[in-house]
Amino acid sequence: MAERLGVLPAYLALLRGQARSQASYRTSFLVDLVGNVGATVFDVLTVLVLFGVTARLGGFDRSEAMVMVGLSAAAFATADLTVGSIERVRQYVRTGLLDAVLVRPLGALPQLLLMDLPLRKASRAIFGAGVLVAALAVAEPTWTPGRVLLAVLAPLAGAVFFGSIFVATASLAFWWIDSGEVGAAFTYGGRDFTSYPMTVYGGWFRGLFAYGLGFGFVAYYPALALLGRADPLGLPGWVGWVAPGVALPAAALAALAWRVGVRHYRSSGS
Repeated sequence: MAERLGVLPAYLALLRGQARSQASYRTSFLVDLVGNVGATVFDVLTVLVLFGVTARLGGFDRSEAMVMVGLSAAAFATADLTVGSIERVRQYVRTGLLDAVLVRPLGALPQLLLMDLPLRKASRAIFGAGVLVAALAVAEPTWTPGRVLLAVLAPLAGAVFFGSIFVATASLAFWWIDSGEVGAAFTYGGRDFTSYPMTVYGGWFRGLFAYGLGFGFVAYYPALALLGRADPLGLPGWVGWVAPGVALPAAALAALAWRVGVRHYRSSGS
């Protein structure tokens, strides 16, 4: 523990350096900050447009579906802000920059995240949290201490889950350097999947993404617990309350994939 605390100033120095460099051109930074909200705004608008032509989507009304959108948006935007830059690891492998990272007496993963922390994406995370708060205000669930805790814990656990997907798919670069499109299918594809009620999907596709890969436990099942809704797909009500726990095995598997990948890596000079 003391050793880990000893390297904390070095990580903070990396973070401060990133903040100063990105904020040095204030106008550009502010434009990026505002512009980055656009991606999340369009995700929300897409769902609202669908409700312009139908009263219910997969058996849920607009206010209920927007709770799922809010959980998904808040979780993904937070993960993209804090961990999303790990997608660039394939460039570091290709150029040999990873060699310099590995010889430093600091963890490789925290270094890579802090070297290119996209602070301009903070607006997405704030907007995503705002969407969730607004959706819950409109849906008016029956608030209990448990639901308040779940409303806070679910998006945080979802961020850990999405962050784990970012790290796990980025680890493919240690074996397959052009794996970016494959990774995007699970990260951004997973974001799109969780933005809609699971009942709109069917067959093997829902089984694979919702249960096999765990995306159904990011927004859909926590939303059911918050709203007091029974699952049309038949799972018991307690599933929504324990759904945030999916973040734990996801993080463990991502950490394993990263460690194996780093051990597999061969220096560009070797």
